[in-house]
Amino acid sequence: MAVYTEVSDDDLRAFVARYDIGDVVACKGIAEGVENSNYLLQTDRGSYILTLYEKRVARADLPFFLGLMEHLAANGFACPTPLRDRTGEALGDLCDRPAAIISFLHGMWPRRISTRHCTEVGGAMARMHLAGAGFNLKRANALSVPGWRPLFEQSAPRADEVNTCLRDTLASELDHLEANWPNALPDGVIHADMFPDNVFFLDGVLSGVIDFYFACNDFFAYDIAVCLNAWCFEPDRSFNVTKARQLLTGYQAERPISPAELEALPILARGSALRFLLTRLYDWLNTPDGALVKPKDPMEFLVKLQFHQQVNGPGAYGLGWSD
Repeated sequence: MAVYTEVSDDDLRAFVARYDIGDVVACKGIAEGVENSNYLLQTDRGSYILTLYEKRVARADLPFFLGLMEHLAANGFACPTPLRDRTGEALGDLCDRPAAIISFLHGMWPRRISTRHCTEVGGAMARMHLAGAGFNLKRANALSVPGWRPLFEQSAPRADEVNTCLRDTLASELDHLEANWPNALPDGVIHADMFPDNVFFLDGVLSGVIDFYFACNDFFAYDIAVCLNAWCFEPDRSFNVTKARQLLTGYQAERPISPAELEALPILARGSALRFLLTRLYDWLNTPDGALVKPKDPMEFLVKLQFHQQVNGPGAYGLGWSD
């Protein structure tokens, strides 16, 4: 259960009283998520999400995250928005943690991914990229190329405990990506974590995107590569080119993908796979026994990385130059 900080009834009521949202009726911890403590907050006026930001989220980044959600919503993108208290502040403090109340987004994330889901998420990502134009705050991607080697070095001494020769595999891939990472691609605000559990559907239609706490400024095509890894592999870890084609087609319907972006997709997909492999590996090796959150298997992303290493061009993702 992703509740690291317990909130007393008295502290909760005092915090909610700062907002014009009525009186607390119920507050229940939300099991999903790994970064923050999240509660479903119900008042006599409606439902909200109460988030307490834990140590892995830097307080200095919160104005970017909260401001981005406000900006995207104001530009027609379906996402939760932070509520402002009676003094106009979107961020407060609760139980010695930065905290915010966020609007409630109706829907559920899809447990079985269909091609229709992929089409819709591709379109939603493109709309987010377009809606982010004009947002005046910047945040570098701390989990892109410059951040990967420090992550690797933290886990390298024990990497082979997880998989034979994993340390050498990661070192070789890191060398390749550092030497071949593209530059000068179209960029802007990206989500950087648009996995299925961060995308809600209602009656089969995408109702919105949540969890912007990895959002940053980076290549748009890198965000697409994250989605290819998140949405287009089957439970048996095989790649579904039809889902990839639908995801890219959905994106193209909203924002054209340039030839340079298409050409870069294989290396960006390798980088995306390495990024999640490294963060999962660190958590796998460092999460103590009995922790509330079970670490995710890093080997899922080793398989994905190995797939992308064999790709010769963008045609492998179902969308060639002629498209």
